[in-house]
Amino acid sequence: MATESDYRLDKLVYLFRTQARSSSYVESICGTRYNNDGVMAVTRAAEAKRSPALIETFPWTMHFQGPHFVKYIVEAAHAASVPIGVHLDHRMDPAEVEQALKLPIDSMMVDASRLEPEENIEYCRQITEQAKIKGITVEAEMGRINGGEDGIPDASHLEEIWTDPQHAEEFTRRTGVQFLAPSFGNIHGPYPEGGSEKYWQLDRLKLIADAIGPTIPRVIHGTHPVPDWLFHKAIATGARKININRNARDGYTAFVAENADRLELTALKEQSVAIYQRSVEHLMDVLGSSGKAH
Repeated sequence: MATESDYRLDKLVYLFRTQARSSSYVESICGTRYNNDGVMAVTRAAEAKRSPALIETFPWTMHFQGPHFVKYIVEAAHAASVPIGVHLDHRMDPAEVEQALKLPIDSMMVDASRLEPEENIEYCRQITEQAKIKGITVEAEMGRINGGEDGIPDASHLEEIWTDPQHAEEFTRRTGVQFLAPSFGNIHGPYPEGGSEKYWQLDRLKLIADAIGPTIPRVIHGTHPVPDWLFHKAIATGARKININRNARDGYTAFVAENADRLELTALKEQSVAIYQRSVEHLMDVLGSSGKAH
């Protein structure tokens, strides 16, 4: 099992983890996931707000743009004047995991939620041991979060499995992961009628937190849309990594769609990235990470 001494402080996700878990703010996950516009929006927002941040990418990014693009993201993130880490999200296929371990990233999510519980534990344990050698922190999903997003396979046809608080401590102990992504009614992609307010089980999230303690921060997936007050309640349970996607980019994509045939490409890019940046800055304020860069 990986211990804290296995992780160097130059691996930024580990640094964020040690700082944020004892505070009342999260590591703002307002990541690119898709393209260079997101990289610029997040890095500029983080510097403007003096906020630590993580840039996340989906498997699609690697498949479509290749490992060289991920290396560019790392270089751009680590060159910022505030700590910005790079996290590869939802690595499901063993080949994706193997490729990720060869990159200079800070963190990765091993998504083995489609496996049986015991297989999930063993697979995550093996990957965590390999990642430890490179100082890469690992996040894992316990149970199965329903739904799907642009860039990751849709799990809507599979059974949703809520994380059992009684088994959460065993899962984190046996896998050795540094972050836990629980299933507590959260959904990837848009929520049905009633929204996240209806589906999120905050009592379950609190029981999971009590079971595993403060050393393993919780990760919140499925945040489109989520009202500010619900984010605050999740943070109060000890959530320290909140994945943001459409909340940050919807204004950007709408602007591009409405103005693609009206503006020159340079103006379109400059103005759309500025909109993206403002959305990220707002979320950093909401999540409490503004001004927390060390």
